[in-house]
Amino acid sequence: VQLQASGGGLVQAGGSLRLSCAASGSIFSINTMGWHRQAPGKQRELVASITTGGSTNYADSVKGRFTISRDNAKNTVYLQMNGLKSEDTAVYYCNYYAGVIGTALNYWGQGTLVTVSS
Repeated sequence: VQLQASGGGLVQAGGSLRLSCAASGSIFSINTMGWHRQAPGKQRELVASITTGGSTNYADSVKGRFTISRDNAKNTVYLQMNGLKSEDTAVYYCNYYAGVIGTALNYWGQGTLVTVSS
């Protein structure tokens, strides 16, 4: 599975950005896609995830500001980020996960930098 992320950039605090990530290759019909982020000097953390069925999960720090969605026909996941704060500055990584009997398939995109200026 290959993941191609796009949409990062520089934005002022309070602004918005939309990240996209398209998956290609051997895609299982049931999977979870999401976004993690890693700020300088910090561990990578989950931002949001969404299953093919539409179930979502968000980090407490982004609830009410970020919205994750997906287009299953395009194998693409989106992250709409509103009300951005300086603490949202990080490299954002797209993730694909599928659990197959006896095997966990976990793939990462190349990362896209989001910089929020205060």
